[in-house]
Amino acid sequence: MPTSTTSAADQRQHPSGARPAGVLATLASGQFLMALDSSVMNVSISTVADDLDTTVTGMQTAITLYTLVMAALMITGGKIGDIVGRKRAFALGCAIYGAGSLTTALAPNLGVLLIGWSALEGIGAALIMPAIVALVASNFGPAGRPRAYGLVAASGAMAVAVGPLIGGLLTTYASWRWVFAGEVILVLGIVASARRMTDAPGDRAARLDLVGTVLSALGLGLVVFGTIRVGTWGFAHPRPGAPDWLGLSPVLWMLIAGGLVLLGFLHWERHRQAAGAAVLLDPAMLGNKRLRGGLTSFFFQYLLQAGLFFVVPLFLSISLGLSAVDTGLRILPLSIALLVAAVGVPRLFPQVSPRRVVRLGFAALLAGITLFAMALEAGVGPEVVTWPMLLAGLGIGALASQLGSVTVSAVPDERSAEVGGLQNTVTFLGASIGTALAGTVLIAALSSSFLAGVRDNPAVPAKLSEQAQVQLAGGVPFIPDARLSEALTAAGVTGAAADAITEENREARLDGLRSALGVLAVLALVALFFSPGIPRRQPGNLTPPG
Repeated sequence: MPTSTTSAADQRQHPSGARPAGVLATLASGQFLMALDSSVMNVSISTVADDLDTTVTGMQTAITLYTLVMAALMITGGKIGDIVGRKRAFALGCAIYGAGSLTTALAPNLGVLLIGWSALEGIGAALIMPAIVALVASNFGPAGRPRAYGLVAASGAMAVAVGPLIGGLLTTYASWRWVFAGEVILVLGIVASARRMTDAPGDRAARLDLVGTVLSALGLGLVVFGTIRVGTWGFAHPRPGAPDWLGLSPVLWMLIAGGLVLLGFLHWERHRQAAGAAVLLDPAMLGNKRLRGGLTSFFFQYLLQAGLFFVVPLFLSISLGLSAVDTGLRILPLSIALLVAAVGVPRLFPQVSPRRVVRLGFAALLAGITLFAMALEAGVGPEVVTWPMLLAGLGIGALASQLGSVTVSAVPDERSAEVGGLQNTVTFLGASIGTALAGTVLIAALSSSFLAGVRDNPAVPAKLSEQAQVQLAGGVPFIPDARLSEALTAAGVTGAAADAITEENREARLDGLRSALGVLAVLALVALFFSPGIPRRQPGNLTPPG
């Protein structure tokens, strides 16, 4: 039976007359906007680089910094929402984000793009995303939160899925700049509709813990940046051409340093709390089993989701040679299934066990990833991704329908912005690790398979095989057949040898994709065993946290 807390929450909803559907559409639009940028830009990197007279490396730096700024400031963004009010933090974040989008749309060079996209949009997102979590809590009672969080989370995942389609269409038929111009218009609409949302007043007497802010941002920044650079620098042993710090990759040192700084951050917060001073994050929250279970599941969800969104477009666009538009269309079944599950589960099964839904979600992801890995054979077409995408979409949607409500219900509503900061930090960390892990395993397996194939293929001269072993010791690039043929022709390799190398590369690409999917499948299986912290009953039927 719903508690009195549930009833009170329901009674205070929308005193200004705002319809729940309108509030939900506003918050879902904000989440969609936050997730859209990176997925849109990933298919437009070379075009934007040419337009701004820069390099692909410069564009990858911009993408990395955008992710870095968001992840590093997410906990701080949540605390600012506590101080000034979540609705005000949301509106302020939208204003900063909109200014960044406008700057990016008009950017004449990479420097201005870094200011607009990487800095301003990153800061805006760090304010918006924790506020979205808190505003769902203040606008919907516990009984309505699973559906609300499910739709908000689904909108973000859908943005990642349809981003390549939107980016491909605009880049091909108009200009990448229209993406950011459109974001400005969307931001204006979101800000206008956000005025009608319910919000708890901020604590103006509270003060921001500046030392904690620096420590958390530095620690998270080191961890996320190190994770992002794994594929380029290597994890422990430096790749050829990568920096060498005392014989080890900088990645390992960054992860160690980031972990130590974060431990120092938690120690500082405990010290501040013991002294009665304001803290950025209450360390005791991390001891909450329900919250910890939800955050762990969020971590695995975004790790698997990011890894899958890394592998599938590579298969479609490089192995099969599909355009960005066709690649986006092939991923659409995931978006449809995701939306159906995220909205349908809470509506059709309002009292279902969250733990059961989370386990079924990870099981569906495991099934989709495994089916895709098994279907990858020479000669297959793009249709092989349809059923895996449907299963993965159902799994992600099922997780989205429960996890947001589980984490927020683990603490009193007034701490929902803190939970939002933690939740988004964990999801960014999971996404960064998922992409880095999938990429590292893929390249390692591709390199091993290709070099072994070339060495054992009688059509490839021994001298040419030896040259390949030396020149590709740092890793074989994941490239389409056309680019490989051009490189072979330029190197003077033709005839049977060129055909054999191309065929070995084709087989090695599939080996790399299967290996990456195999690791993701193992992690999906592991995630099934990390759900005991998820409650068996819906949050509306649980004893309210004290």
